[in-house]
Amino acid sequence: MSETTTPDHLTKLPAWSESQARQEASKTEMPLTDARLEVILLARQFYSAYGFSPSMRPLIKFMAEHLEISKARSIYLMQLFPPSPAKQVAKLAGLPPPKSCL
Repeated sequence: MSETTTPDHLTKLPAWSESQARQEASKTEMPLTDARLEVILLARQFYSAYGFSPSMRPLIKFMAEHLEISKARSIYLMQLFPPSPAKQVAKLAGLPPPKSCL
């Protein structure tokens, strides 16, 4: 059985690990900093709670509930995960791509 829905997204959430995320991040020249890991772990928490990968707005709202408010902004996510934050976060979190992302 394949573990991916697309070449880059896992379907078996337990197969994810921080080291796997670091490896994937290094392929995109996007080192896995503490700030990025914080968002990735929140996205996994969101998925666990709601059963789907968050698009941008739900991710920001969830971040506002769990992090300091200055981080719950689209500009913050754009700086961390260009060019498509929700898609990049899902990819690094081992989640399926958000439905609203092409």
